[in-house]
Amino acid sequence: MLDARVEPLERVVDACAEVIFAGGTIVFPSDTSYCLACDPYRIATMHEPMELLVASPAEFLEYAPGNPLAVLASKRLLPGPVTLLVRRPSYISDDVVVGAPTVGLHVPDEPLARAILERAGPLVVASVADRARSGVELIIENGPTRYSSESTIVDLTGRHPRLVREGALPYARLAELLGPVERQTVKVRSQS
Repeated sequence: MLDARVEPLERVVDACAEVIFAGGTIVFPSDTSYCLACDPYRIATMHEPMELLVASPAEFLEYAPGNPLAVLASKRLLPGPVTLLVRRPSYISDDVVVGAPTVGLHVPDEPLARAILERAGPLVVASVADRARSGVELIIENGPTRYSSESTIVDLTGRHPRLVREGALPYARLAELLGPVERQTVKVRSQS
């Protein structure tokens, strides 16, 4: 374990890159949670789609060419506590998205996470509640995360942004920044 609060940033980032480039896994803090992370091209087949953490809004846009909603979202929401769903580019492995037509991308509002991503990213991640996971080669400690709730998930694949999950960025603020945002609807059959 390395404590980023006392270790030099360069040492922490280099240690993370060494583990990732060797095919290992790390746990490190994002803005909304601690993440179990690895290279997206070295993951084992998962049972649910994974999220990709990328270092910057510009890198996010590389995954969403020709998507005007993605351009707007990158300017107004990133970096931040949001996961943005875009159509999966053909170069993203089916293993990362478990065959889904979309991929979730997050640019964390956390300088340590962005430094790690600049050096060793993008990384496929899953949130972890307990940082002491067996089989993890390196755990980075940095105290509590900036936000105490999970990221807000917004689907950018339609004509309008659609809220999939409300999290650290509330719906009202999301609508203030992006304009009209659709909410996910749940259909209930009547009991007649």
